[in-house]
Amino acid sequence: MCAQIHDTTHITYESLLEGNQKFIDKSLALDPQYFEKLANGQKPPILWIGCADSRVPANQITNTQPGEIFVHRNIANMVIHTDMNMLSVLDYAVNVLKVKHVIVTGHYGCGGVMAAMSNKEFGLIDNWLRHIKDVYRIYAEQLDRITDEHERTNRLVELNVVENVYNLCKTSIVQNAWSAGQELAVHGWVYSIETGKIKDMGVSTRNNENMDEVFRFSPPAP
Repeated sequence: MCAQIHDTTHITYESLLEGNQKFIDKSLALDPQYFEKLANGQKPPILWIGCADSRVPANQITNTQPGEIFVHRNIANMVIHTDMNMLSVLDYAVNVLKVKHVIVTGHYGCGGVMAAMSNKEFGLIDNWLRHIKDVYRIYAEQLDRITDEHERTNRLVELNVVENVYNLCKTSIVQNAWSAGQELAVHGWVYSIETGKIKDMGVSTRNNENMDEVFRFSPPAP
């Protein structure tokens, strides 16, 4: 079974279309109204902000179905305040879909994090990786004490999730939702491709009480 999972030589353009038909047939066999129900709309309780890595599909690793998780993915699961794509997804998820949870999910062995830890030039993506390098700068004293490169990389993966949870909390979208009394929790996870396990980083929050004062929005005037 493992050989099938990792051998991608059988994947072709045509095989994707064939796979689509198998997906339709299987879904309708289980529920003849499956697609009719999906077409009626979505009300997912979760927004997933994850890495674009092909080995970290949100639905599969959480055993959820289409319609249950709203997903945004980019290189190294970043929450960047000038990224209009991410902000648009976040705004729609929080203010229209009214999700209850937003989860920033990184993964060990992340190529974006490993690239950011090097001094190599990769091209356009270097501008994106600068944000991860800034995370390293913040935690440099802690990271530099880790002599094993693999362990140091994994720790930066974890810290990158922590910082991006914090970045998420600083957005006007999340803070305005909290100010309005909306039920919204923010979480940080790290997924292990080697074991399939998700690690909760223990940074969940439902308000801005633990944020530095300079980042907090004042509550609206009565």
